[in-house]
Amino acid sequence: MSTAATLDTAPIDRAVAELRGNAESWTATPLPERIRLLERMLPRIGEAAPGMVADSAQAKGYAPLSDWAAEDWVTAPWALAQTAGAYLHVLRRLVAGHDPVPAKAIRTRDDRTVVGVFPATSTDRLLLNGFTAEVWTLPGTTREQVLARAAGEYRGRPGEPAVALVLGAGNVPAITPLDILHKLYAEGQVVLAKMNPVNAYLRPHFEEVFADFVEHGWVRFVDGGAAEGAYLTTHEDVDTIHVTGSERTHDAIVWGTGKGGEERRRADTPLNEKSFTSELGGVSPCIVTPGPWSAADFRFQAEHIVTSKLNNSGHNCVATQILLLPRQWDGSERLLAEIRHVLRELPQRSDYYPGAAARLDAVTRAHPEAETYADDTCRVLVPDIPDADDPMLTDEVFASAMGVVRLPGEDVPQFLRAAAEFANDKLPGTLGATLLVHPRTERMHRAAVDQAVAALRYGTLGVNCWSAFGFLLGYTPWGAFPGHTRQDIGSGIGFVHNAFMLEDVEKTVLRAPFAPSPRGLFTGSPSLSPRPPYYVTNRTGRTTMERLTKYVTDPRPTRLPGILTSALRG
Repeated sequence: MSTAATLDTAPIDRAVAELRGNAESWTATPLPERIRLLERMLPRIGEAAPGMVADSAQAKGYAPLSDWAAEDWVTAPWALAQTAGAYLHVLRRLVAGHDPVPAKAIRTRDDRTVVGVFPATSTDRLLLNGFTAEVWTLPGTTREQVLARAAGEYRGRPGEPAVALVLGAGNVPAITPLDILHKLYAEGQVVLAKMNPVNAYLRPHFEEVFADFVEHGWVRFVDGGAAEGAYLTTHEDVDTIHVTGSERTHDAIVWGTGKGGEERRRADTPLNEKSFTSELGGVSPCIVTPGPWSAADFRFQAEHIVTSKLNNSGHNCVATQILLLPRQWDGSERLLAEIRHVLRELPQRSDYYPGAAARLDAVTRAHPEAETYADDTCRVLVPDIPDADDPMLTDEVFASAMGVVRLPGEDVPQFLRAAAEFANDKLPGTLGATLLVHPRTERMHRAAVDQAVAALRYGTLGVNCWSAFGFLLGYTPWGAFPGHTRQDIGSGIGFVHNAFMLEDVEKTVLRAPFAPSPRGLFTGSPSLSPRPPYYVTNRTGRTTMERLTKYVTDPRPTRLPGILTSALRG
């Protein structure tokens, strides 16, 4: 195994030196030119999109025209284009002399200020009708502070010239380029992105997309594994670090490994004191509130839950790992029956991420009662976890295994209190959680639902919406719930994405229709949105996302009918 002492560090040093030499020029780049750079990036994303998707699909073991490839359109070109468009929307407001956040989007809720960040445009309202997102600020933050502090990079508080190291993630293609955009546009830093070996095949596509930034010496990409990463984290010309990975990765960088690392962590004497932000995952829950669900509701929400598990074969930091169900609700067993049907019906695919087979094997060995689905892969459902120390409740599986915990509660308020307490206190991680609640239940128990939404300590909470959707929108901050420290890093520190460049962020609350159109009219969640194209059961998801990506990168009105027609057939 190579070490820093045997590395050929010359290419790395050259890349860092070029960034250092050009950092001031990026800081000095005026807002209109920064806007033009993003405008030129969008068609490049469109041109790179088919190759990006094809390479991602091949690496994961299926054809680019497979239904599974819908996720590759979502989490590669579309997410990147959506976020670039979000920054463009905000930056154009600034160059026109407006505040970054419209005053009408801000309201007060108890002791905090809440900012409505999505939908932001008329296109958002059309294409994602019924989806909303609010950013909750830290308690005590005033409306005036929100308005004054937003987009400080462009309103009198530009960052100092700096070189940022982004340690790329290997699971979701868009993570690395979205982190680059955040460092460039929200923090004003030039970026060295080290590709993860798992998806280093994406590097040529990213270099094509960021061609202008590469040409000016504001972005550089390098390949390599742990040794190259370790060398870069201690490089004297790297000022800040952002990592997506595991708690172990963070601790190895900050404290070192072995007994010495643990001693340094306890004493708070880090080996590496560079400015550090991180997104580190955890054990994510989906909370199912009892209510007057119809047969169609059980089926639709089963598809929703399975999507939140099997998207990317469960190799997501907010994949649903624990399903929290009401013990006294007869709907719990009906929902599990529908989940089993969906698991059986889906076409086969493999868990491709390194170590997945061993982690799944550990789950099935610990749970002889576990149910498995599909022939050449191991979709695992553990139907009842009564032990509070079960490994499914303490360790992120990062593969296609989900466990079920049944919680007490004679009524909705009691169950929601128990579920929030369990999620907050028993499950490690604070990145994302999902809460499913029927609209009629929410109307009848408004206070209990509001209390649960406020109580859940997660950086993104999706109400009738998988929390991962917040990763994709660009406007929504993405990161762990505040409060972690470098000694107890949990799901990480800091937020990325965040196109409005809000400060004092506590969490994002997403909402989506409980039922698709037109059935939502009868459940109390009216919208124009059909089954979402990212659902693993969507029959036209790949086509819809391909057409949507073409529209976002080249927004011709003539593209809209094709998008809507495909979406309605899904």
